[in-house]
This record gives sequence, structure tokens and C-alpha cells, in this order.
Amino acid sequence: MIKSMEVVMRTVIILVLTMLVVFSCQKQNKEEVLQQFIEQHVAKIKSLETAAKEAYWEAATTGKQEAYKKSAELELKIRKIYSNQQEFKFLKELKESKKIKEPLLKRQLQILYNRYLQNQIDSTLMRQMVELSSQIEEKFSTFRPELNGKKVTNNEILEILKNETNNAKRKAAWEASKQVGRVVADDIIKLVKLRNQAAQSLGFENYHTMSLELSEQRVKQIDRIMWDVAEFTLEPFYNEKRVLDQLLAHKYHITVQEIRPWHYHDPFFQETPQVFQVNLDQYYEHHDVKEIATKFYAGIGLPVESILAKSDLYEREGKNPHAFCEDFDHEGDVRILTNLKNNESCMETILHELGHAVYDKYNDPKVPYLLREPAHIFTTEGIAMMFGRLSRNPYWMQQMLGLSDQERQKIEPDLDRYMRLKQLIFARWALVMYYFEKALYKNPDRNLNKLWWKMVQQYQLVTPPENRDEPDWASKIHFAIAPCYYHNYMLGELFASQLHMYITRHIYKTKKWQTVTYVNNPKVGEFLKEKVFKPGKIYPWNQMIEKATGSKLKVDFFAQQFLE
Repeated sequence: MIKSMEVVMRTVIILVLTMLVVFSCQKQNKEEVLQQFIEQHVAKIKSLETAAKEAYWEAATTGKQEAYKKSAELELKIRKIYSNQQEFKFLKELKESKKIKEPLLKRQLQILYNRYLQNQIDSTLMRQMVELSSQIEEKFSTFRPELNGKKVTNNEILEILKNETNNAKRKAAWEASKQVGRVVADDIIKLVKLRNQAAQSLGFENYHTMSLELSEQRVKQIDRIMWDVAEFTLEPFYNEKRVLDQLLAHKYHITVQEIRPWHYHDPFFQETPQVFQVNLDQYYEHHDVKEIATKFYAGIGLPVESILAKSDLYEREGKNPHAFCEDFDHEGDVRILTNLKNNESCMETILHELGHAVYDKYNDPKVPYLLREPAHIFTTEGIAMMFGRLSRNPYWMQQMLGLSDQERQKIEPDLDRYMRLKQLIFARWALVMYYFEKALYKNPDRNLNKLWWKMVQQYQLVTPPENRDEPDWASKIHFAIAPCYYHNYMLGELFASQLHMYITRHIYKTKKWQTVTYVNNPKVGEFLKEKVFKPGKIYPWNQMIEKATGSKLKVDFFAQQFLE
């Protein structure tokens, strides 16, 4: 009896061990199969992505129609790869099996799944979306508004809005900045409907919801953050804007009640009007902003010479007027496009775009190709914003421009207030963009012209122009080429503040965050490389932020820096 029991036990043990081996092999086989799929996928996609970016770069730098066409065709080829139903089914089954345990494989599976899912739409619909988006972008890039019978650039309009004191001329320049809206509005609405059709075919309520969910953001999570931003900023914004409007009214010899959108210093009131005694441009006009940026980034251990060598930095006819950064291959070919002049705005622009660029440039080549990019689109925005803020930092200006202590002390109070106002103005503008776009995708057939000004009045406290019924909203390029993106700028600001406070306390060992400029401190670059850049997309964004700074993304650090 005992002997027979021993035989039974041995048999059971052998069966259990056999099952464990089988399960182990199955798991191993699934992971091996996935690894092979990834290798084949990257071999297919990598050269196409680089070619598409090259075509887009040519289009943006020359305005050539054939380059835009080539860019659209290549993007369509990439989307076709991600639209493969059999491959999506394979990834979906793997994901649902829960057999992929190896962390890097599991992460790549999730990213591939999201990319394939958003492309499981009808091929005809996909082509319509890509082609229409490309056509709209071409119109934006090549359109030049007309002012007093003359074609003008965006920079020329901004110069008028910054410096002109004649109210009629200001109004004319502002209206010229909106002319592109009439050219593209109908196409944007058509594109919104196509995007919604695509999202609904995948089971999402609309394209806005799909965009958030597939970028690993929960709608309720982002709604909550934006609600907090609205609540945190309302009272301080109201108080600061009341003073701002009084200063503008005095400058333009009008009453506060007569203040209209063209009395602010950019077409959307998204930036800080230069109404304080400090004219920041005077500090930059005799310096080369490119050289200042080069010197600064070298000092923090993130040299940018190889980036600038392949970049396109100055404006010309046919060139895209909007600055951007592009990573061509995840292997070091990173470029920026700007339209530089020696002023404060362009100082901020090149610091900002190079912030994106160093994030891409200093990745970890050991990380798998699919994970060799920022943890999230807003984390690269956060890095860019953290550096872009420096153009208005009096301590940074002193160190980089050679200001004396006396000169810094003279401008410091106004610049501190300037930065606070800048962040408040941007936060309220970001709320307009976020909530308008949610409404746009929820119902693109409503009166969008009216809705736009309702939201501008609600969040920015700006009085709309009388009897104006124009698609002014459509003059914002983001609705066409960066849909459902703008909230990421606000999240980027929150991340920038969180990083700055961490660097202040843990690298500089101080609580005086106002004086921390990073100048000539390679420890800053080393920290960013190791904790933010090199991990790439290995971790979901909030996990990366927690690993880098000790806590998940919070509004608290932004509030501490700008609202207290």
C-alpha cells in the first residue's frame, strides 16, 4: 500500500513538473515569438519613419507641394502597416493571454497594441484623413496674411502687436492674423468628422476620448487635473489681469472697458504682454541667441552643436513659420526648425526647441527602438518648458548676458511678476484650448465661432469683438496638425515645475528656487540624462516621474512656484 502510494506520488510530481515545463515553454515561446515580431516590425518601420520625417522636413523648410505630397504618402504607408488586421489580432491575443511577463517585452507589446488599435480603421477613411491633414498643413505653412495690401509674415504681425500704439493699426494686424482661419475652417471641420468616424469605428465615443486613452491618459484623470488648474488659477488670474488691463488701457489711451483682443501682444493672448518697465528685447538684441543657447547647453553637459549643424534656424519665404523639433532615427539625427531673430521670444524658442532636442539626442541606445522616445509627449514638453522659462529669469540673464548685480536687482521685481503672469495667462489659455477641443469633437456642427468667444471670455476674461462671426478658432494650427494635444502643454508646465523643485532641493541643496539657473552645472544634465532621457518609454509617464522626482505628477509644485 505504502509502495503504491509512493508510485502515485512520484507520478503526480512528474506530471506537475511536466506541466510546469510545458507552461514555461509556452510562455517562453510566446515571448520569443513576440520578440521576433518586434524585430521584423522595426526593420519594416524604421526606414519608413525616417523617410517620412525627411520628406516632412523638406516640406517645412521649402514649402514645396511635392514634398508635402511625399510626406503624406509615406505617412499613409506607415499607417497601413499599423492597420494590418492579422498583426493586430496577434498582438491582441498576446495581450489578453497575459503570458508576456518580461518587462521590456510587455511594455513594447502595450505600445504596439495602442498604435495598431488606432489604425484599425477603413483604408479609404485613413487615406482621406492623412491627405486632408497634409493639405491643411500646407495651407498653414504657405499662407501669408495681407495687411494694407501687402503680404506679411507672422513675425511682422507679432512686432506690430508688441510695439504699435495706434489702435486701428493694432486691430488691423490682429484681424490679419486670423485670415488663415477662413482658408482652413471648413477643412478642419471635415477632418474632425473623419477623425470622429474613425474613433467611433473602434468603439470610442469620439476622437478626443480615443486620443487620450491611447496615449495612456484617462479622460477623468486629465479632466480632474484641468479642473484643478482652473480652480487654482482663477482668483490670481483675475487679480493680475485687472492690473494688466489698467496698464494696457493707459498705454493705448483707452478705458479698461474698451480693451479688446488686439490690445494684447499676441493673436491669442497666450503670452505675457510687455507692459512692465522692462523691455526684455533690449537685453537680447545685441546678442546672438543661437550662440547663447549653444553655450548654455554645453555648460550643463548636453552639447547641441551636432543638432544645430543640421537644423534650419532663420525665416525665409515658403518656410514653415512654426518652430518644431524632429527626431529622425532615434539614433542621434535630431534637428530643430526655428525662425530666429535676436529677441527674448526667440531666445525662449531656441531654448525650448533644444530642450526637446536634447531629450531625443541623449537617449539610451541600449533601450529597444520602440521605447527610445519620451515617456509621454508632455514629458518632452516639460523639459522644453523648463529650459524655455530661463529667457525671463533675471539670474540666468545675468549669468548668460553679463548683467551687473545692480542691473539684475533693477529688473528682478518686474521679471518675477512677469513670470507669474506668464504662467497664469498660459494656464487660462490652455483651458480654452482643452475645453473648446472637447466640445469640437463632441459636436462639430454647433456654432463654433460663437463657442470660441464664449470660452475665451469665460477662461481668459477677454471681451470679444462686437458683431464678429469669423472662424477665429481655426487660425490656431494645433486643431489641424496636433489634435487633442494642448492639455499636454499644461501638464508639461506642471512637470517642469516638479523637476525644477527637485533639482533645487537635491542638486543645489537649497530652497531658493528663484536663483537656480543650471548655468555651468553638468550635474543637471547628468540627472536629466539618467532619470528622464535614458529611460525613454520604459515606464508609463507617471511611473517615470515618480522614479525621477519621488512623487507622481502634482499641481502643488507649479502652485508653489507661480501661484503663492
